[in-house]
Amino acid sequence: MLTVLGFAMIATFLVLIMMKKMSPIAALVLIPALFCVAVGQGAQLGDYVIEGVGKLAPTAAMLMFAIVYFGVMIDVGLFDPIVRGILRFCKADPVRIVVGTAVLAAIVSLDGDGSTTFMITVSAMYPLYKRLGMSLVVMTGVAATANGVMNTLPWGGPTARAATALKLDAADVFVPMIPALGMGLLFVFVLAYVLGRRERKRIGYLTLDEALVPETETVLVATGGTGSTGTGSGSTGTGSTGTGTGTGTGSGGQGKTTGPGTGGGTGTAPADGFQGLDPHRATLRPKLYWFNAGLTVALLTAMILELLPIPVLFLLGAALALTVNYPNMAEQKARIAAHADNVLNVAGMVFAAAVFTGVLTGTGMVKHMADWLVGAIPEGMGPHMGLVTGVLSIPLTYFMSNDGFYFGVVPVLAEAGAAHGVSPLEIARASLVGQALHMSSPLVPAVYVLVGMAKVEFGDHTRFTVKWAALTSLVVLAAGILFGII
Repeated sequence: MLTVLGFAMIATFLVLIMMKKMSPIAALVLIPALFCVAVGQGAQLGDYVIEGVGKLAPTAAMLMFAIVYFGVMIDVGLFDPIVRGILRFCKADPVRIVVGTAVLAAIVSLDGDGSTTFMITVSAMYPLYKRLGMSLVVMTGVAATANGVMNTLPWGGPTARAATALKLDAADVFVPMIPALGMGLLFVFVLAYVLGRRERKRIGYLTLDEALVPETETVLVATGGTGSTGTGSGSTGTGSTGTGTGTGTGSGGQGKTTGPGTGGGTGTAPADGFQGLDPHRATLRPKLYWFNAGLTVALLTAMILELLPIPVLFLLGAALALTVNYPNMAEQKARIAAHADNVLNVAGMVFAAAVFTGVLTGTGMVKHMADWLVGAIPEGMGPHMGLVTGVLSIPLTYFMSNDGFYFGVVPVLAEAGAAHGVSPLEIARASLVGQALHMSSPLVPAVYVLVGMAKVEFGDHTRFTVKWAALTSLVVLAAGILFGII
């Protein structure tokens, strides 16, 4: 009964948010509350929620202060050179932009923290996507999938959990998996290229005349493709960038065209999407650039070395960044207020997710679901438990927390495999396969940072990303089998 209700609760949640019948926060709270009552444990709802909130409170605190910290770093201009470098590399070509998103997300993922990765990636790439009228779910999907593959680094979490659960050395688990994970990352880059080609076909091959002009700038010139620019507001037509008045001629029409051809035009518009590049904005602190860079490097180093808990590090970092860059109290309040929307949105999502995970765990649904899946494995699959573990890791790490999967399910799979001569190392490596999809799970707080900063509906992100992330996981699994790792 609990197994059926567990799957029903997850399915109901996903369907409602993807159909946009409920907001993610409301769905994360109300659906588990209803199912908790349905299983006859409504009286314990408060205990389950408080327990869930207690477990996720440090994560919420970390995200709150991390958003403030990186928000301040964006305000003071720390990432401006990165954005300018990406602009010069991408040259407003959608293919280069999407591939650049994947590369940037993969590189920043080396710090092992998904929230940090998404903050830096979105802050660098969001203005370019908005300016060119590109699909923002392409950005979030590619970034999340690239980060998911890189999340398997020993200091990223899953590898350490698998090694701890099975009493193995993390290096013995991770190092042999590098070729398979490398193939997964290569697939993400290929996927980014394909999605970039699709975007180029949709909006045309675009060039920026003056990418870095802050106030008014020559907008875009389109030279072919299935869509182009024309008369509209902002840079690519009505609905693409919001404000501004632009004039253009050609076959672009209003917004984008529906058939192939050349056309487009030029005009001027406020660079709303490029405020992060405005070299004259009042929040810049060029004289403190190296201090801010050094502080960020020190913060990330301390995080990797685990000198202090991550929430404490970001709390200290945010306080120090605000004090040094904006010693005036009014300026500090203004910077906090500027990022309050993101802070409230993400923190609210995390605490709402605590209700979902609290009920899922407290009622025993997640345990019954895992036991049912493990018990459904045919006896003849015993010698192939590595493959079975890899396949199961894809849905289970999406519907469960990493702690629940690695400490609750993986030991059972390893025990079943051992009875058929499958080593725990093979099980541990196979259990990493599903991480590409895991990073888009509604139970992962970092994904709310990603969709929140990118201003993308979580349901839209889920619809777009799940299929590509699952395919990436299957590529990692196939490579692991091909290389004899799994």
